This record gives sequence, structure tokens and C-alpha cells, in this order.
Amino acid sequence: MSAPRPARRALVLFSGGQDSTTCLAWALAHCSHVETIGFDYGQRHRAELDCRATLRQRLAGLRPEWAQRMGDDHLLNVDVLGQLGASAMTSDIAIALQADGLPNTFVPGRNLLFFTLAAALAYRRGLDVLVGGMSQTDYSGYPDCRDNTLKALQVALSLGIDRPLTLETPLMWLDKADTWELARELGGDALAELVRTDTHTCYLNRRDTLHAWGYGCGECPACALRARGHRDWLARRQAG
Repeated sequence: MSAPRPARRALVLFSGGQDSTTCLAWALAHCSHVETIGFDYGQRHRAELDCRATLRQRLAGLRPEWAQRMGDDHLLNVDVLGQLGASAMTSDIAIALQADGLPNTFVPGRNLLFFTLAAALAYRRGLDVLVGGMSQTDYSGYPDCRDNTLKALQVALSLGIDRPLTLETPLMWLDKADTWELARELGGDALAELVRTDTHTCYLNRRDTLHAWGYGCGECPACALRARGHRDWLARRQAG
């Protein structure tokens, strides 16, 4: 008979968007204690930060055990990212491709910094799992979202605090339709609807129009990806 798996205590990188909300639900389903960390880095789409408290409260209400597992929230100011140079995520400039082929929504070092700060907090809080919503399947080519980057970072962070840390990325090999389905599997139709109406993804910070897939401008890359994923998800469910 195998020994029981030790309880895992998680810290979720929680922005208030679709992906991080799905990851928070995943952590609540798989870990015994879950805390969240958010980052204010001067992002244009700061409406996502306003969604965080409501999402935490409503997620906890979906399952009695989730309410018991939900721990503290932490919000850090890291506006230093904007001081390093302009991007379409932090400045009022048009979204376009850069000379290196990456979109100018790429904020160099963002996820590396977020995980480093999360590791430092995890050390203080006695947490051993860091959870992020990065995906290498449906993404904009950001190098700090790649699986190899995060595996290397897991090693570096564990060595850096001299404690084993696990970086979990539940969405790494999922497309957006899969992400919608994962939310439904974790929390039923109630969670899928919560993701649709209460999360924020739009890079242009628009929350004045509720579409079939959620709030947003309907035109920026984040909205286009979310809309396509929702459409594909519904088509798969109807076909399945």
C-alpha cells in the first residue's frame, strides 16, 4: 500500500483573468491550502485587479471544501516593470509586432519576476507549490511562458531558497477551448459562467459590453483568443 500523498500548500499567481481564475480553481481542487498573489505593474487592463476579490469570494462559495482551503490574498506593487521600457501592456500605444517577431504586449522578465517574488513569499508563508496560468499552446510566443523556461526556473528558485518548490502550470498544454472545459470540469457550469462574466482579459480594459465569451473590446489579441476558444469549446460540446 502506497503512503498517502503529503498535503500541498499552494500560492497561485492570480491576476483576475480567465487563465489564473481557472488555475485558482485547479489549486483549490488539488491542494490543502491555497493563497493568492497579484501584481500591480501599471498594466493598462487594470480592471483585472478589480475582479480579484469578487472572484475569490465567489470561487470559495462554489464548494464547501474550497471555502475551507482558501487562504490569504497578497497584492504587490511592481511598477518597476514599466520603468524598464514601454510596452503595449503598460503604455497607451497600439498593439503591433516588434522587430524580433514578438508582439509589443510582451513585458520582458514579467513572469520571471512574478515567480521570483512568489517564491520569496512562499518561503515566508510555508508554501511549497507555485501555480501559474502560462500556456505554450495558445499563447503569443512569450518566451517566459514556455515549459522549458519554467522548468529551469523551478530548479533555480528551489536552489535559491534552499527548499523544494514545484511550479505547476495546469494550462501548459491546453488550448483556450480546453481551458474553458477545464473550468467546467472543476466547478461545473457555475464556474464556467463565473469565468465568462467575472474575469477580465481585454488588453484595452473594456468592460462595457458582455459578449458570449465575456467582457471586452472584442478586437485585441486577448479578446480574439478568448472568443475563439469559447466558440470552439461550445462546438466541441455540441459535437461530443
